[in-house]
Amino acid sequence: MPKIDNAIIMAAGFGTRMRPLTYTTPKPLVEINGKPMIESVIEGLHKNDIYDITIVVGYLADKFKYLPRKYKQITLVTNPYYDKYNNISSLYVVRNQLKNTIILDGDQIINNSSILNKNFDSSGYAGSLINKWSDEWIMHTDKNGIVKECDRDGGDQGWRLYSLSKWTKSDSTKLRKYLEIEFEQKKQHDIYWDDVPMFKHFSEFQLKVQPINSNDIIEVDSIEQLKMLDSKYQTLR
Repeated sequence: MPKIDNAIIMAAGFGTRMRPLTYTTPKPLVEINGKPMIESVIEGLHKNDIYDITIVVGYLADKFKYLPRKYKQITLVTNPYYDKYNNISSLYVVRNQLKNTIILDGDQIINNSSILNKNFDSSGYAGSLINKWSDEWIMHTDKNGIVKECDRDGGDQGWRLYSLSKWTKSDSTKLRKYLEIEFEQKKQHDIYWDDVPMFKHFSEFQLKVQPINSNDIIEVDSIEQLKMLDSKYQTLR
C-alpha cells in the first residue's frame, strides 16, 4: 500500500469572490476564528506526519513568507502565470514534485484531519455522498467506488468532489506527462488542472472516490459564508 510522500497546496489565486478582504489578504490567509485557513490545512497534514509541503503562491505572494519560518519543511514556489492563466498553471510549475502526493487547496478548513491520512490504496478525489442539488462537480461511481464519469454542471445524486486528491507515484508520472501536453503543446491555459485527469485524459486513470463527510472540509467561497463561520465579519459589506 502506498504512503503519501509530500503535499502540494494551491494558494496562487486572486480570491475574487471574497473581496474586499482579498484586496489586501490572499484568500488562504483569511482568518476564521483566529486562524488563517491555510494553517488549518498545514496542521492537518502535520497531524498525519506529512511535512514535505510545497505551497504554490502568486497573488500577494510576499504575504506567505512567514509560513516557512513558522512551520518546518515548507517550500514556497511562485507561479509566474497566476495573473493570466487558470490553476493548471499552478500544478504545472510544480509538476516535478508529483510522486505519492496529496494535492489540496489552501482556501479551505480541515475539520477532520483523518481524511489526510498518509495511507491510501489508489489515486482519487475526496467526495461526499449527496442526495440534493449541488452545483459542484459530481462524480458517479461503480459499486467499487471507481469513478465512471463526472458532471461539471452539478447534480443531485452522486459524490460531490472536493479539492483534495491523492495520487500514486505511477499516476503522478502520467499526470505530469499530460499536464505538459495540455499546457505546453495544446496551450490549454484556461482550464483547471483537475480537467486533465477527470476529462481530458480520463481513460488513462482509474480514479477512486475517497469517501468523506460533508463537514470534514469546509470550502469557503463567499463573504456570506464567512459571516456564518466567524461573527467578526458580520459588519463586512
